[in-house]
Amino acid sequence: YEGLAKNPDEAEAVAASGKIEYAPCHEHNAVGPMAGIISASMPVFIVENVEYGNRSYATMNEGLGKVLRYGAYGNEVIARLRWMESTLYPVLKDAVAGAAGVDLKAIIAQALHMGDEVHNRNRAATSLLYRALAPHVVRTCADRETAAKVLDFINGNDHFFLNLSMAASKACLDPARGIAGSSVAVAMARNGTDFGVRLAGTDDAWFTGPAPVPDALFFPGFTKEDANPDIGDSAVTETYGLGGFAIAAAPAIVQFVGGRAADALDYTLQMYAITAGENRAYQIPALDFRGAPCGIDCVKVVETGILPFIDTGVAHRRPGIGQVGAGVLSAPAEPFLKAYEGLADTL
Repeated sequence: YEGLAKNPDEAEAVAASGKIEYAPCHEHNAVGPMAGIISASMPVFIVENVEYGNRSYATMNEGLGKVLRYGAYGNEVIARLRWMESTLYPVLKDAVAGAAGVDLKAIIAQALHMGDEVHNRNRAATSLLYRALAPHVVRTCADRETAAKVLDFINGNDHFFLNLSMAASKACLDPARGIAGSSVAVAMARNGTDFGVRLAGTDDAWFTGPAPVPDALFFPGFTKEDANPDIGDSAVTETYGLGGFAIAAAPAIVQFVGGRAADALDYTLQMYAITAGENRAYQIPALDFRGAPCGIDCVKVVETGILPFIDTGVAHRRPGIGQVGAGVLSAPAEPFLKAYEGLADTL
């Protein structure tokens, strides 16, 4: 994609040569779903926290199936990424400018009333984003066919809003970093091997433990034996009180993996026991419009033994295959135990 290699073997050699610098997205005010790849030429959404002035960044969502973020490689993967850079990006850039920005907070709040939790289910949020941008795409894009292709791409990808919900969560969590003595988590992230947690009161330290394999509904032909351990930055949504923490707003996700609507309520209710408060901006209809549980408190996690609940996609453990299912899991205890001890050392 970046033109640094001509074939997969050459790309592997370049990647391992030491000439390429790698860093977590979180280290650059960014978030990336699953494999989390953001390379030099990739266009990104810019999300601004108007109250505090900080910004976060995320790529545009490719869709489901055989895509880069799930570790897939092929001519169609590269072709889609290049189309997103050359066509989707400039059209959306003009549309967002024409709209004078998009209020993501309002979209997320509405989507929670429409069956989304904006991690594993984004159908309503994507539809609301489509409504916000479509008129401006038509007004600002000179070529009708290009405008139609852009709108078709968004309309055909129910997960298009995911990257924006992640970036919005990141933008809202980052101002809490650096609060001395605070036991509230400001990031949870997974890289397919380890699960990491950051606290507001422990500066830039990551506290890690082995990433678990999700309990999932797998696509035909795949089983849990094919699954990679949990991966990606998308647990930033749970860190912010969305995703699995707000799953009571999206019972269809639990049904998808063989559970009951009552399970979704139970999962969200449990999360109130390990959070510092409730986010009244994001209300859950099934809980009499109670605010979503927000602010994971490491001390409460350790004291109660209740672990953060996450819903997530599942990637194949071998590269090049892509997504093989979707499911749920609890965060591992080890990172929170280490974070608890790390925070104690600062006091």
